[in-house]
Parts: sequence; C-alpha cells; structure tokens
Amino acid sequence: MRGRQLVDYLGLAVIWGLSFLLVLRTVQAFGWAGAVAFRALTAGAVLVVAARVTGRRLTFGPWRPLAVVGATTVAGQLVGLSVATPLIGTAMAAIFVAIIPLFSLVIGHWWGVERVTAAGRVGLVLGLVGVVLLVGFPAVPVTGAFVTGCVASVLSAVAAAFGSNYARLHLRAVGSWEQTIGAFGVGGLLLLPVLLVRPVPGRPELADYGYLLALASACSALAYVLYFRLVAEVGATTAVSVEFLVTAVAVGGPAGGRCPGGHGVRAGAGAASPAASRSAPWTA
Repeated sequence: MRGRQLVDYLGLAVIWGLSFLLVLRTVQAFGWAGAVAFRALTAGAVLVVAARVTGRRLTFGPWRPLAVVGATTVAGQLVGLSVATPLIGTAMAAIFVAIIPLFSLVIGHWWGVERVTAAGRVGLVLGLVGVVLLVGFPAVPVTGAFVTGCVASVLSAVAAAFGSNYARLHLRAVGSWEQTIGAFGVGGLLLLPVLLVRPVPGRPELADYGYLLALASACSALAYVLYFRLVAEVGATTAVSVEFLVTAVAVGGPAGGRCPGGHGVRAGAGAASPAASRSAPWTA
C-alpha cells in the first residue's frame, strides 16, 4: 500500500476499534433496529450535506449493486453487530470481526476476485484456530443469549465479507462517496419497517443523540468513504484485513473490559490477529 492508503488503513483501524462502546450505547438507547436504521440514514445524510457544501458532484450509476451492498455490508453487518454486542460484550464482538477477512478471502477466491496463495491458506487455518481458541472457551456460561450473540456475529461477518467482494466486483466505476451514500441509504430504509415490531425501547437522552451522531458521522460516513476507496484500490481482502487491527484496538482499548467474564480477553486477542493477517495479500 502507498502512503495515503496506509494512512486510510490505520485511520480505519482506530475509528472502528473505538466504535464498539458507541455501538453499545446507541443500541441501549434506540434498540438494535433503531440504532442501525438511524445510524445508516444519518450517515448518508451527513455525506449528502457535505457534498452539497463542498460542491462535490455525485454520480451513482445503477442502483442494484448499491442495494446489494446496502443489504449486506450495511444492514446485514450492522444488524448482526448491534444484536451481538449487548449479548456477548464489546470485546467479544470485536474479536469476531477478525473472521471477516477470512470469509472475504474465501469468497474472493471463489468468485475469482482475489487469489489465495499457499501462505494465505496457512493464514486462513491459523486465523480460524485463533478465533476458536478465543471464543470456544468463554469465561462465562454458554447461555442461549451468548450463543445467539455468537451466531449474529458470524452472520454479520459473512455479510460484511460478501458485500466487500461484491462492491469490488460491481462498483469499481462508482466513487467511494456514492457507494457510502447509496449503501447506507438503502440499509437504513430496509431497517425502518422493522421499527414497527422492534420500536425504540424508551426515550433517548440528549447524550444518546450525540453518540448516534458520532457513530454515524465518524464510524460510518467518514470510515466507509475511506473503506470503499481502499476496496477499489487494493482489493476487498486487503482492505477488510483492517479488521485484524480493529480487533486489537478494540480489545486493547476502552472496549476491552466490556466482555462477560472480563478476564482473558486482552491476553488472547493476538491469537487471531497476527496469525491470520498474513493471509491477506498486500497488493491487489
């Protein structure tokens, strides 16, 4: 990766790594459906306003690919993350994002978007072993809620990996601003009807709206503009490998203690990340 791409990559790791506490607070205030719907629509609106203010011309192209990315990378991934985080804790949810690059590697190879080398296969196996070691021996009882959170995390990872490769394959000619606005607009609209059966649980406080705005502006609008640009420039698997660093930042930072049982998570977090990160090619 070149200089600017490396800055984008590291910036994403920090932004997303620190986002888990914001996710938890917004889900507690707005419910998982409200948190995802309002976050997505706010992120899209922020970018539309920014584009108007700066005079940036937006050209979206066909909407079907944007709808697929919105349904997977936005709605699917964020719903899974928002459901899982209150059930398994921010640290465990962060650990699960480390499997996104592994799924992306498999999907990309299957579609012919990315080539899996021998080192990549070894890294894939080591990465899976690392996640199993971290998740397979939890410090809390394995309850129905814990299992539900783990399943939601895995489905979230699959959706993210699918959407990233789909964007790489079908949205190369669409700018990262347009991809983010279109995908988040679709994702937010898909979740609005769910609020009829999963309404906002109570009256959010003023601070909760601040958390939602920060999550939408920094962790969605800004972050996904950087992310989709990386996907187009260096490939889906390389771009999504940032999730390894996201896990390290999240578990080693303020979110690290927010895991049922608490102990043992920071110490083991590196088992998934360094081993599997070698599976991601650093050139497109």
